[in-house]
Formats: sequence, C-alpha cells, structure tokens
Amino acid sequence: MYEKNIQNYKTQSVSTMTQEELLLLLYDELIKRLTQAELALDKQQFTFYEDSVQRGMDIITYLDDTLDKTFSISHELARLYEYFIYELGRAKIGRHKEPLSHVKEKVMELRDAFRIAEKNVDSENK
Repeated sequence: MYEKNIQNYKTQSVSTMTQEELLLLLYDELIKRLTQAELALDKQQFTFYEDSVQRGMDIITYLDDTLDKTFSISHELARLYEYFIYELGRAKIGRHKEPLSHVKEKVMELRDAFRIAEKNVDSENK
C-alpha cells in the first residue's frame, strides 16, 4: 500500500511539471547515472557500471529524440548529444573514466545553462 502511494505521488508530480522542470529533471537523472557509473568503476562493479552508462545513453537519446528541430539551437544540441553518446560508448566499452567524467562535466554545464534560462524566463513572465 505504501509503495503504491509513493508511485501515485511520483506520477502526479511528473504529470504536473512544466517542460522546463522535466528537462532539468532529466539532466539531474543523467548526472546521477554518470556519477553512479564513476563510483561503480572505482569499485570495479562492472555490471552496475555498464548499466549506469547505458541508462545515461538512453536519457541522452531521449533528449535528442525530443528536440524541436525547428530551432537552430536544436541542431547544435543534436550534434552535442551525438558526441556524448560516442564518448559514453567509448567509456562503456573500454571502462575508461576520462570520457565519462568529461561528458558528466559538459552535461552539468548544460543543466546549469538551462536552469539559468528557466529562471530568466520565469522572471520575465512575472
């Protein structure tokens, strides 16, 4: 019963979020997965490492698939997401931390940029 209530709360929370909030949530989840991958690699938990990297790749693919291609920035983001997928593929196959950390750093920069943009839009709409 308790688990069902938690799931209902999560579903309701996500369904009432704005697009900007959902985007930031996806970026936060991506950063979480990449951090988990780094920790798993340090502990030589390779199955968990590969699963975490793959989940990160899935999130990036989703972000790419949902881009609105009518905006010029979308083409630049698509190229960046393609690069992230390439680097994470290298990290996953070779179990290398450097490309993983590099992608995580760039994703954090993107998330911060989107967060600032959201705040600017919110302040303009008030």
